Amino acid sequence: MKKITILISMFAVVSSWAQLPKEIEENYELSWSEEFNGTDADLDQRWHSQNSKSGGAYVLCSRWRENAEVHDGILELKAKKESRGGQDWTCGNIWTKEDFGYGYFEAKYKYAGATGTNNSFWMWPKNGVPEGEKAFELDVNEGHYPNKVNTNIHNWTDKDEYGHHEDDPKPFFFGSKIPKDSYSHILETPIQTKKVRISSRHGKKINIGEIFVYAPTEKGYPKNPRRPQDADNYSELVNHAAKKNVKVDASGKYVFKEERSTDAQNVVDGVIRGANNEWISQIEGEKWITLKFKKAVDIGCIQFTNAWTKNTETWYNLITNYKIEYLKDKEWVELAHFDTEEGDDFSKDYHTYGFLWTPTEFKFYFDGELIREEDNELCHAKTNILLSLAILKARIGGEVTDAIDGTSMKVDYVRYFEKKED
Repeated sequence: MKKITILISMFAVVSSWAQLPKEIEENYELSWSEEFNGTDADLDQRWHSQNSKSGGAYVLCSRWRENAEVHDGILELKAKKESRGGQDWTCGNIWTKEDFGYGYFEAKYKYAGATGTNNSFWMWPKNGVPEGEKAFELDVNEGHYPNKVNTNIHNWTDKDEYGHHEDDPKPFFFGSKIPKDSYSHILETPIQTKKVRISSRHGKKINIGEIFVYAPTEKGYPKNPRRPQDADNYSELVNHAAKKNVKVDASGKYVFKEERSTDAQNVVDGVIRGANNEWISQIEGEKWITLKFKKAVDIGCIQFTNAWTKNTETWYNLITNYKIEYLKDKEWVELAHFDTEEGDDFSKDYHTYGFLWTPTEFKFYFDGELIREEDNELCHAKTNILLSLAILKARIGGEVTDAIDGTSMKVDYVRYFEKKED
């Protein structure tokens, strides 16, 4: 363990531990830490760097030691727009020479301030796993600007019938809270129009299962349009989008290799769930879908369902921004909007990301608060600690633009705690 001999530094460390989860504070003790208080050259004593092209179909950058710089007690993993290693961007990443077993892992860092970046603190057994143990990856956070925290548990040994490895992702948004799977906007003043449009600058493809355009009523509207039993309680409601003469137009659609309907018309087919009953947009550019009614209709509420799921808990392709408009006097007028970028900005402030790993459980923490808990039926071999900045394709990390150039993931510290002896 690196000794901290300067009293001011010791005070800073003690005070920053104030966010430790109570369970860790009471039962664990600091065993190893990297405070980045040395020189840039000191980094090579305890950390490796990739120094090569990055693999994987989604990674757009090579990663080099020159992109990892230590100064003033901070590690900067820098993103640069430069061609090297056969890729158009470069970034920095490092991993520990030492490996670690069960315990509590914590890092404090800021995100690079641009979409398309992947700001990661994770564990991976770079030296391999013993025979009989499963290969794994534990992502404490693959953070996406401005305020998305991505946790993931990868099983790199077992595969499904299609040859895909098993993973268990769960994302979290902070600041402007993103709805789970459906969106509802009750209008303070009803409107009359022949056209309604939903548009988005979301950097990936989006999924919309169904759109509901309700006539004004004093009896209220469904609280969750994804639940048919809820909608049944409002059977007297007039849903203009359910009428046969509604025309639907869209910016485009995503085409799968296998036969699957992703047409815009699916949003008014009356089927809330189902792989062939949703509109899936194109990946690039602005996404929009328009409903056109045969004649002007009165509207009191607009709802739509979003995302898809493998199970009942984890949702994918959640829309991070959208705008709802209606046509008035040949001009589009905004009715409602949502944007996670109006929430917290994790490139401006440091946050802590913690992970408790025991023989039986995983616990994920954000700023000392538990956000996810899972059984450990996978990971028992020792692992290395990794810090990495990457640039990912738009459908994974958001829009990739020149705004990335010169940004950096800034790491204040990395710490490892072991369980106290009884």
